Amino acid sequence: MPQVRVHYDFASTLCYVAHRLMQRMARDLAELDVELVWSPLDLSSLTGWPRDAAVPEPRRANAARVAQELEVEVSVPRAWPDSRWANAAALVIDAAGDEDRSATWRERVFSAVFEERRGPLDAATVASLGRELGFTLAPQALRSAREALPAHTREAAAEEVTGVPTFMLDAWAFGGIQSQETMLSIFGRWVRRRAPGGAVPS
Repeated sequence: MPQVRVHYDFASTLCYVAHRLMQRMARDLAELDVELVWSPLDLSSLTGWPRDAAVPEPRRANAARVAQELEVEVSVPRAWPDSRWANAAALVIDAAGDEDRSATWRERVFSAVFEERRGPLDAATVASLGRELGFTLAPQALRSAREALPAHTREAAAEEVTGVPTFMLDAWAFGGIQSQETMLSIFGRWVRRRAPGGAVPS
């Protein structure tokens, strides 16, 4: 099954929008035989955006506009969340290889930040969200994962990832989120190009 790695950060409104849109597209992706593999990174270390600082109003307005165009309801945070503990927890959970648990964690954190306006995403909040789900998030494992997050982010940067969400279509880093129809078209063309002979039966 072709895999598409999706680089994301829990701080990003557009990643939340992508999360919701990909949920809507689950049946379409299954029909294309495409599997999404979500991979967290620390966008602040890529962009230099200050953590927990106020987000400029034009940037907030742009995120809200994209969400509205894609029919995703969202509460855009006024400050850029420091998401490192939540991203570290995702690394810990992902390492166990249980995609259902990974998906449950993504859903819980995204909904907490962009629907419930819950924050900050500090270690205490992350631990609380873990307890809500019945997940054991060992402090040492979380600290190790947070220490590993910069290297994880640099690996993404080496693949020409400059923002989130970014969908890795083999070596092509496709950044941003488009309409469901556009995303389906992009995924479909990618699948056809990967097929023997560069095409698949219609």
